[in-house]
Amino acid sequence: MKRILVICNWLLVICHLTFAQSTFDAANAAYAEGRYDEAATLYQAIIDEQPNAQVYYNLGNTRFKQGELAQAILSYERALRLRPNYADAKYNLQFAQSRITDNTPEQDFFLLAWTRALRNSLSEHTWLVLSISLFIFGLVGILLFLLSRTLWLRKTAFHVAWLALLFSLVAGLNATSLHRRDTLRNEAIIVQGVVNAKSAPDRSGTDLFTVHEGTKVTIRETIGEWANIRVGQNEGWIRLQNMERI
Repeated sequence: MKRILVICNWLLVICHLTFAQSTFDAANAAYAEGRYDEAATLYQAIIDEQPNAQVYYNLGNTRFKQGELAQAILSYERALRLRPNYADAKYNLQFAQSRITDNTPEQDFFLLAWTRALRNSLSEHTWLVLSISLFIFGLVGILLFLLSRTLWLRKTAFHVAWLALLFSLVAGLNATSLHRRDTLRNEAIIVQGVVNAKSAPDRSGTDLFTVHEGTKVTIRETIGEWANIRVGQNEGWIRLQNMERI
């Protein structure tokens, strides 16, 4: 009975992969032939089943061809969430961002910007595996330091151990930060043409500044249908329906 269940599960997996591949091929063919609406629908169908960086990237290209700049940027951002070192997605994202009205990158303190770039250079899973591996390596170094009677080996083991544990901590913090980012999903893309940010979560609030389609914002908090956002040094309230979380 267990064998039958295993075989059935494998058959389901094979059928699912075959369907996904055939849909992906059909979407690529539709894109190549200029049938962008059809291609977008097929790519989205694959993503609904299983998010994939390559498919998000292709969907971003399709949205760009359709003239949907905000959706293209959103797709590239999602591709980079799944594969941080995706060079093509990075390039196309930068090109798409150069076409939006609010193309004003945040001016962070250089150390903060460097830290964020380091964190985003690898995926959460990779940072976690790296952290665990370095921690084990550090423990081995401690054991060598405690058990070895050779002076040079003890010194080497001591330095290797504290360095490994230090970098293990850094990797663990990066993994935790990425997990928090992806759990909270506090970054979003404006998907409406022009949005006025208010001084309060209410229509009667004073207009503080304007953000345009395709702008990336940070969500600080939400109240009902409103979100407090930050763009550069500006903060204000806009409706959640005007944005999509990355």
